[in-house]
Amino acid sequence: MESAEIRRRWLSFFEERGHTVVPSASLIADDPTLLLVPAGMVPFKPYFLGEVKPPFPRAASVQKCVRTPDIEEVGKTTRHGTFFQMCGNFSFGDYFKEGAIKLAWELLTTPVEHGGYGLEPEKLWITVYQDDDEAEQIWRDVVGVPAERIQRLGKKDNFWSMGVPGPCGPCSEINYDRGPEFGVEGGPAVNDERYVEIWNLVFMQYERGQGIGKEDFEILGDLPSKNIDTGLGMERLAMILQGVQNMYETDTLKVVIDKATELTGVAYGKAHDSDVSLRVVADHMRTSVMLIGDGVTPGNEGRGYVLRRIMRRAVRNMRLLGATGPVVGELVDTVITTMGEQYPELETERKRIETVALAEEAAFLKALKGGTNILDTAVTETKAAGGTVLAGDKAFLLHDTWGFPIDLTLEMAAEQGLTVDEEGFRRLMKEQRERAKADAQAKKTGHADVTSYREIADTAGATEFTGYTNTEGETTVVGLLVNGVPSPAASEGDEVEVVLDRTPFYAEGGGQLADHGRIRLHSGAVIEIRDVQQPVPGVSVHKGSVQVGEVTVGATAYAAIDVRRRRAIARAHSATHLTHQALRDALGPTAAQAGSENSPGRFRFDFGSPNAVPGAVLTDVEQKINEVLSRELDVHAEVMPIDEAKRQGAIAEFGEKYGEQVRVVTIGDFSKELCGGTHVHNTAQLGLVKLLGESSIGSGVRRIEALVGVDAYNFLAREHTVVAQLQELVKGRAEELPEKISTMLGKLKDAEKEIEKFRAEKVLQAAAGLVDSARDIRGVALVTGQVPDGTGADDLRKLVLDVRGRIPSDRPAVVALFTTANGKPLTVIATNEAARERGLKAGELVRTAAKTLGGGGGGKPDVAQGGGQNPQAVGEAIEAVERQVVETV
Repeated sequence: MESAEIRRRWLSFFEERGHTVVPSASLIADDPTLLLVPAGMVPFKPYFLGEVKPPFPRAASVQKCVRTPDIEEVGKTTRHGTFFQMCGNFSFGDYFKEGAIKLAWELLTTPVEHGGYGLEPEKLWITVYQDDDEAEQIWRDVVGVPAERIQRLGKKDNFWSMGVPGPCGPCSEINYDRGPEFGVEGGPAVNDERYVEIWNLVFMQYERGQGIGKEDFEILGDLPSKNIDTGLGMERLAMILQGVQNMYETDTLKVVIDKATELTGVAYGKAHDSDVSLRVVADHMRTSVMLIGDGVTPGNEGRGYVLRRIMRRAVRNMRLLGATGPVVGELVDTVITTMGEQYPELETERKRIETVALAEEAAFLKALKGGTNILDTAVTETKAAGGTVLAGDKAFLLHDTWGFPIDLTLEMAAEQGLTVDEEGFRRLMKEQRERAKADAQAKKTGHADVTSYREIADTAGATEFTGYTNTEGETTVVGLLVNGVPSPAASEGDEVEVVLDRTPFYAEGGGQLADHGRIRLHSGAVIEIRDVQQPVPGVSVHKGSVQVGEVTVGATAYAAIDVRRRRAIARAHSATHLTHQALRDALGPTAAQAGSENSPGRFRFDFGSPNAVPGAVLTDVEQKINEVLSRELDVHAEVMPIDEAKRQGAIAEFGEKYGEQVRVVTIGDFSKELCGGTHVHNTAQLGLVKLLGESSIGSGVRRIEALVGVDAYNFLAREHTVVAQLQELVKGRAEELPEKISTMLGKLKDAEKEIEKFRAEKVLQAAAGLVDSARDIRGVALVTGQVPDGTGADDLRKLVLDVRGRIPSDRPAVVALFTTANGKPLTVIATNEAARERGLKAGELVRTAAKTLGGGGGGKPDVAQGGGQNPQAVGEAIEAVERQVVETV
């Protein structure tokens, strides 16, 4: 049975039994504590935690998941992989243990011809938590599993929690006996290779207390609502149903291995090392395609680094297998063709995925050549010094300059018999991040304790947003925090966070900045609002300070936003939609949105593109946007089912999480996007859009910055003034300016060359006179002096060497000349071989002079350079050099 059919049967089975089928969420986790979705229950986490009321009592999904903690083990074993699909069914206060157990048994054992998976009941073994008598009784007496095939295990194996206080409960696992060829008998308690776990049923019935690890925590009591969270590993079930020995031989991975074999000529199953590489390629390329499909782009931080890391491991393993040219394109094509039946969006986004993947391969192949040379040199130096550990700064250089993920450095070093100073590497990485973040301030509460906000949400419910149609209105204060602590009241001067039952204030989200404004209580108190966030879904927290009076929970108030700011932001947001569509028209669907920020009068728009956008294309895009403004297109928003929105062709932003009902913003016949932000009513309200330019912000991601409305007009007005001034200066028309200015710059450059040549000649003319001024110090010709101020370092060096060259080589000579350039003293000192034989070294003499000048310097024994901060000390420096010469000879 193919994987796509396993998936179809799962969803069909549970849908027929009253479950709402929930599409897989993006791999980009909607959770500040997670980079990527690692488990099937993650999208349902707010329901299990009680943050949001579930919109359905039962649900089923097949969730895309990525886990990378054991990435180094991928390929070395047949059990480890980075991407997998978790089939799950969930109950939120509906059925519990008996319902979950009976459903699982029915689906697994129902014959294939009747819609099930057709597993033999006698090959299924059950494990339950050591104290869960109820689960064992259901399996034995209700389902009919013989007691000898039910085993009890402890907390480590059969008890689930999130690792922090919250919901928890016992598990019951269903295991499949693969037969004696996989090991000794005795059930999963004895041999988990033979008795492989395929389905885990979690019975969330308790509340967990504080503690660490999987076993050391307290059970506080029963939950008010008992929930079900189950997970069946599709790859493991496919392995059984397809009759293969491991997941790498299942349909969705074996075809990738076959393609890698075709590209390299290395067959699978012939040698251990090549099999490891083939498995790495198959797993990592599938994961890469799924990540890029969900909007992740390669980078050096966060999930972008995860993608870069696995892609570069895949490419390098292809090189180890013998590939000499680009291979990613064909591997990506194979993965999309294989996985596209389950995830049609991969086919839709094929071109974008290929573009991102090919750009990353090209960048890495270029880096691999240079980085490998650096690594080889470092390895040679380490071994020559008798070391066995590659320095952390070398690993950091490879990462920072050449894009080598640390695990790649570890692997390549290990191949040379070395380990790597990982602690030193991570220390340097930490220092780099701290420097990068030194000026940033934490704005949101994504990683903060949100308990207080949840309590407000439980008591008062979600905040009603009225801002689509109103800019002000009556409201009630339902929650109040002072300096981050819940409080019944706040006084003048207090920094507060206010929760209202209804609000016209837009909370920052979807790239749109938050509204500003004021909340006036009927008591006369006034709160100035500077920011609005949603730390808990559906709850808008207004951040500001009390200007006048006292604020109390329960007080009635009047909330009003800064309308001028809102309108400016709305113009920017609508302009972003127009820019997105115009870019897609110009560059194709690969120019997908990768982020944005809409602020008053200006916006920035990030989009996928492997190369810079030519200036002519950017001009065309800007022209198209402004032509749309002149068409005076109406802008309207409509809420509809997400399937209907997709059918209408609405564009969704990669990585965003959408519910069953979505808001679609349509701009005439030009643009249609899923969006929760505020917009203008007609494109004519934008006035003007001016694109300032575009730049790279990461591999395969570009950024456009632009101005809208009055800000765009003011920019063009300033530009016009500058152009008018230039026209007056060069006495030409605007269209003649580029040519005239280019000609002037050319003449200026030629003149500078002539001046430089004249200055150098003038300096060198002094050489003969300086040679004549040489003094004899115990047989050493000493030339010292100060040349005209403004002489550059290069000219001074040429002069010193010229003077030294005019003195007979058999006569010891020291030439020490000084100048002042840009207000700072500079010296160059040279010695000939005869002087060096008498102990006179230029580097030592320069250090003496530079110390007197209040600076430093150095160089080789024959010529050295130094400088300082005190030009008045040049005379003293000359005397210091003379003294050292006398003392040395």
